[in-house]
Amino acid sequence: MKERPTRTTRTTRTTRLTRLTRRVRPPDRYQVVQSLKAAGAAAIAWAVTGWWLEAPMALMAPWAAVALVQGTVYRSLRSAVQLFLMIAAGTLMAAGAVLLTGNTMTALLIALPPAVLLGNWARAGGQGLYAPTTALFVLAYGSYSLPAVGHRLLETAVGAAVGIAVNALVLPPVHSQHVNKLAYALPRDCARLLRELSEGIRDGYDEERAERWYRSAGDMLGALAELRTARGWASESFRLNPGHRLRRRAPAPSDAWDVLWARVGDRLLTLTLTLWEAASERRGLPRPPPRALAGLAALLAAAAEVCAVDQEVMEHGPDEERRGRRSARLADARRALAGTREHLQGSDVDAEASLGSLLAACRALLDDLTPEEGLTPEAEEGPATTAG
Repeated sequence: MKERPTRTTRTTRTTRLTRLTRRVRPPDRYQVVQSLKAAGAAAIAWAVTGWWLEAPMALMAPWAAVALVQGTVYRSLRSAVQLFLMIAAGTLMAAGAVLLTGNTMTALLIALPPAVLLGNWARAGGQGLYAPTTALFVLAYGSYSLPAVGHRLLETAVGAAVGIAVNALVLPPVHSQHVNKLAYALPRDCARLLRELSEGIRDGYDEERAERWYRSAGDMLGALAELRTARGWASESFRLNPGHRLRRRAPAPSDAWDVLWARVGDRLLTLTLTLWEAASERRGLPRPPPRALAGLAALLAAAAEVCAVDQEVMEHGPDEERRGRRSARLADARRALAGTREHLQGSDVDAEASLGSLLAACRALLDDLTPEEGLTPEAEEGPATTAG
């Protein structure tokens, strides 16, 4: 008889399904637009070479067109040169080998190794694969005569031109919205983690919960690395892009914003690591006194509100109310820090080391959150917010 799943089993399955659903995200607008552009470019290239030029193997043109609808116009142009050179090399190697040997199998054994080596060795990125695959196509179709080789190169050139034209003229990709999303998420994620720390310290926490805090702080540093990558894409998407000036723009945070939150992320990593070690039985590091933990919880709660105000400022702009609220919460955090430092006196050596490490990280955190000039780092003129 089949055993019925228990309530715990059903809950576990539901949790796993929820996690899987979060990981498998539906395609966003940018992915949909680029996919439709690639399909349209392939259709145009096929029509031009197959119907108008009456090419004997029109496959090369749509193949090149799809490959060159890249994430940026600059990348399309750069990849076009690489792709054409790889396809030309693969075509000439295969045609030369079969004309030399007169046998397809022997020609494959001669042409394929250098074609693969060229694709792996040359600085062609993902386009290196086209050298051996083109050689295989030429040998499989038997199109290795001189006119056939000329047609292969012509079809590739037509497909490359169509792919570049479609990518550059039809909603040319500009990657700035992702930069803004990642940049604005930094203070929000810091505020959320600081609130969790405050609530956990106030209510009591165990080693498992402290480990989750530490991993969350590490995820923030991963988000900063993703932000740096996104900035590179945004900068590249402006190069040789004929349509970026026609798109609506919005200010994006400068690199100083990344530096600020990288420091904040480092403080949180140190803070959560100390809390984790204090909760671990293996380390033997005692927790600070309860009164000190209460003051630390108040400090972190006030720091969380400072980060929350920074998120509001980046999304809606600064005003006097937000400036005042931020200054008040920062002052509350510093008062809580001063009050918690008094508990260092009279503690045993190990407890004092634990509390001292936590207070040093909190002091550095508040110093980082204290603006030197103005409320936020300078904003720079960013690309279009309508792009993906």
